[in-house]
Amino acid sequence: MYKMKSKINLCARMCEELVSITHHCVWCSRGCWRATQPGRAPPSPGSDAPRPRRPTDPSRRPTDPSRRPSGRRAGWARLRAAEAAPGCRCLRPRISMRRRMETDEQGCVAAWWDMVARNLRSFPHSCSTLGRKIATLHDSFTSKSLKEHIFPPLMDMLIFFNFFKAPFLVDLKKPELKIPHTANFYIQAEPGVILGIWHTVPSCRGEDAKGKSRCWYEAALRDGNPIIVYLHGSAQHRAASHRLELVKVLSDGGFHVLSVDYRGFGDSTGKPTEEGLTADAICVYEWTKARSGTTPVCLWGHSLGTGVATNAAKVLEEKGFPVDAIILEAPFTNVWVATINYPLLKIYRKLPGFLHEVMDALRRDKIVFPNDENVKFLSSPLLIIHGENDKTVPLECGKKLYEIAHNAYRNKERVKMVIFPPGFQHNFLCKSPILLKTVRDFLSQQWA
Repeated sequence: MYKMKSKINLCARMCEELVSITHHCVWCSRGCWRATQPGRAPPSPGSDAPRPRRPTDPSRRPTDPSRRPSGRRAGWARLRAAEAAPGCRCLRPRISMRRRMETDEQGCVAAWWDMVARNLRSFPHSCSTLGRKIATLHDSFTSKSLKEHIFPPLMDMLIFFNFFKAPFLVDLKKPELKIPHTANFYIQAEPGVILGIWHTVPSCRGEDAKGKSRCWYEAALRDGNPIIVYLHGSAQHRAASHRLELVKVLSDGGFHVLSVDYRGFGDSTGKPTEEGLTADAICVYEWTKARSGTTPVCLWGHSLGTGVATNAAKVLEEKGFPVDAIILEAPFTNVWVATINYPLLKIYRKLPGFLHEVMDALRRDKIVFPNDENVKFLSSPLLIIHGENDKTVPLECGKKLYEIAHNAYRNKERVKMVIFPPGFQHNFLCKSPILLKTVRDFLSQQWA
């Protein structure tokens, strides 16, 4: 298409340059080089030579508009006059068509089909050119270097999105500027990996928490109020607005909330991987259990955090220490399904081979987060909450996960799903007036 357009533009420029200074063509009203200056080559297109001016000879170009023929009569007059000027070549196609129309009443149809035939003859060449370009694009898209050096880090960025550290102008070391009765501290998950955590105590203890040290907050975990370890989704950090809203709701409901930033998120060090995020969740859960005494601890995962929560719960289950409870907010079945429905990737799904290369990159990077497989090995109380109009992770994913868990659990009463009405989308179930009651009723029933 680009070459065709370039040729058309080149022909147009050449026709404009084929102009004489003193004589003009009866059709284009410009001079013809071949008619007036046969021994001189026309200027090349795009040269710096000045454009020839139009003739001013009144005998050849009448200035009175009333003397000029107009309409169809003018066209035929120009054609007949052009036949008498064989040196002018700009009218040959039109002269040929005119002669055919004069000799054959079907000449116009024949001329039309000639044009169609010429286009059809060039069509296979255009198709083959397009095919070669698509093949070249596919070869470069599936090249080994692209698979090994571009796709894996690209998928890491799209899955974790940890480089987007919004809100930006927030001092994570001073949580009291964003949320009351909250302390910031750090724990070491493994050598070289330091995790940033916010501990928010229940609102009923807000006055007691003013000015207290980290030791006081750790001791407060034994006060008997239930504890929630909050594992957030991709992008941003623990100070994101929708996460703070959820923490405030849970704090008002009498819960301790530990908001964790995985490695590579917020001010936590390290690089995010599925194995690394799972290790972070296990580390925080065990750290909390070691300081909570008999107080139950619940893992709450949202979006990507649901995969982290079920991974950690499965590992702890295999160790013989099942999690006290698990809450999955807007969960997916596995990361492959989540990737297909990811808003940033929906526009690329029709690109040939794209989904295959994405799945191959995820396998190579060992990013699976198999919620659908993990729930088959769990025995902990499981609550699934999902918004009806969630466009990031469709409701069907949550329903499918609930069916798998319900069929796998021996005690069916330990699995429950609550669907929230439209209006809360993916991140704002915390604004639902029934969220807190739903969580408290479920946990009190399971921990009774």
